[in-house]
Amino acid sequence: MIPGLVRRLEGKVALITGGASGIGECTARLLHRHGAKVVIADVQEHLARTICDDLGRPSDDCSFVHCDVTNESHVRDAVDEAVSRFGKLDIMFNNAGILGPVKQSILENGKSDFEKVLRVNATGVFLGIKHAARVMVPARRGSIVNTASVCAVLSGLGPHAYTCSKHAIIGLTKNAAVELGKFGVRVNCVSPYLIKTRMTEEFFPEGAPSGPTVHSNLKGFEVELEDVAEAVAYLGGDESKFVSGINLIVDGGFSNVNTSLSIFN
Repeated sequence: MIPGLVRRLEGKVALITGGASGIGECTARLLHRHGAKVVIADVQEHLARTICDDLGRPSDDCSFVHCDVTNESHVRDAVDEAVSRFGKLDIMFNNAGILGPVKQSILENGKSDFEKVLRVNATGVFLGIKHAARVMVPARRGSIVNTASVCAVLSGLGPHAYTCSKHAIIGLTKNAAVELGKFGVRVNCVSPYLIKTRMTEEFFPEGAPSGPTVHSNLKGFEVELEDVAEAVAYLGGDESKFVSGINLIVDGGFSNVNTSLSIFN
């Protein structure tokens, strides 16, 4: 435990899809630091088990379950594993996602590639919400957080399939928040700015910083994975107990305005 750290999530149980790398890994580590027991659901077994070893013995407060989020039985089993191992599920972070081929022209986009991205990014989130709700509704409480993207609020920033899937996540989040709110279950999403990870590194020239914040309105800061993880921790914890149905954009104000046209340049 870090001296002086307030363990905001003490006693909570979190399931993170895509938790073996990138935003998912960073969030798993942060939630664990704040006292949560963490289940990492991913297809990258070696990476996930390494994280669990770093955080402590798997039987204590971190475990791994193999999960392809396009496979409903995998998602169902991941949720059941969290409940079986730790007794409940407080936080479901539907984070697993893929970028797909980075092709600018819709004429170059293949149908199979398009459908694959939607299966992982949109259907995977749907299944995560469905099976988290299956155990949260009887408990009359719980927080579901989905990873969308700044591409869901601005056009022309990403490939067609990726952009479409992230728009779908925002709509699904709001619809699920309406249905599940009467059971005390909150549903929100977080929309990160472009962050350099293994998935997005082709967007960055060699030697580029973690994010192209020259376009952000917020100067003096560089976007980091921890910024997104902190947003998830807030939405997952009790500090946000009356927050549901929102899209929390973590972009330094980038989506507020076309900076090239701003009178404040």
